Amino acid sequence: MVLGVSAAHPWRIIVALIVQKYGGSSVADAESIKRVAKRIVDARRAGDDVVVAVSAMGDTTDELLDLASQVAPIPAPRELDMLLSSGERISMALLAMAIHSMGFEARSFTGSQAGMITDATHGAARIVDVTPVRLREALDEGAIVIVAGFQGFNRDTRDITTLGRGGSDTTAVALAAALKADVCEIYSDVDGIFTADPRIVPRARKLNTVTTEEMLELAANGAKVLYIRAVEYARRHGVLIHARSTFSSSEGTYVLDETRHAALQQQGDGMEEPIVAGVATDLGQAKITVIGVPDVPGKAAEIFKIVAKSGANVDMIVQNVSAAATGRADISFTLPKADAPLALKALSGEQGSVGFESLVHDDQIGKLSVVGAGMRTHSGVSATLFEALSVLGVNIEMISTSEIRISVVVRADDLAEAARVVHSAYGLDGETEATVHAGTGR
Repeated sequence: MVLGVSAAHPWRIIVALIVQKYGGSSVADAESIKRVAKRIVDARRAGDDVVVAVSAMGDTTDELLDLASQVAPIPAPRELDMLLSSGERISMALLAMAIHSMGFEARSFTGSQAGMITDATHGAARIVDVTPVRLREALDEGAIVIVAGFQGFNRDTRDITTLGRGGSDTTAVALAAALKADVCEIYSDVDGIFTADPRIVPRARKLNTVTTEEMLELAANGAKVLYIRAVEYARRHGVLIHARSTFSSSEGTYVLDETRHAALQQQGDGMEEPIVAGVATDLGQAKITVIGVPDVPGKAAEIFKIVAKSGANVDMIVQNVSAAATGRADISFTLPKADAPLALKALSGEQGSVGFESLVHDDQIGKLSVVGAGMRTHSGVSATLFEALSVLGVNIEMISTSEIRISVVVRADDLAEAARVVHSAYGLDGETEATVHAGTGR
């Protein structure tokens, strides 16, 4: 096997070691598992060593969560991790069996057997070390390695842990970093990273490349194909991600770090950096408005300390100008819908000490974000966004920006149409409708 770089595509690696990750929709049933096994075997036949991280089949994790809630209103975190980690173990064993039936040796490993060491936080553990000794041995002996995603092991407690949302993506990227893989292929039911969610914007276009910086913003603002933790890990450890489809042999989207991206630009490969890379949408947020806050120094700090103690993750914040007659202002902020009840409870409990008048909770909002590294050097990006929404008659409730992103909050009912209109306004529409093979985005 020879390592090299394609002359036509400087980011494309002729690989010797591939890490592949398959999501729940890719291994939803026996036929799907056999299809995935064939893809893995084809890579092995081509001469590459292959390590695979696999998610639980289809909706298995949701079904296990439902079972847990039926036997215990608040399941014990340790036991819930034991339960949920079983889903990936089923997938890994079935996939190894399917590969064996095709005449190739495959060995399956749990997260702990694979050396995925985490902290002790059940349900949202962070990876602290990866010691893939058994995986390296299996590869050296010619086996295809299958690893249960989403799970790890804490050395101090000696308990099984799970990594939370996007855990299998993070597992795959962490394995790629530890094994010094040439590429980490993240497989789902769409053909790569699109300029928008093709289920919402049918004429979204697949991107050949996207920078890690842009991908972080897209993932943080609703794009589902890659999870932000996995992209962050890849950026930190220099892992090349290739997002592609289980249901197609087409090349997907490469997520390039700034060095690779700059090298590609210097090649003059006919690629001019686009102003806007994509439009992301998020219906998973709620808005809380704290009404009648005394407009004196320190009150905002009090409010957000209370919110932080509740465990809520605040996104956008807006404070209006205080009314001269009352000396009070309103503060609005967005947060994940699941975090809102705890934040409301915590704030209500401190209403007397903070001195605000009331709370308003709104879970019928949507966030639309425009992301692009080219926004740094081009004017008029925000004007295009606001003009498109104005023509559509959509009211903007909140605005937030970063160097390469503009986000707005609108009514949930307006979000899908707003995304389509804004996508068109930036000239991102493709000539044909995008193909979605299975329908979940994972």
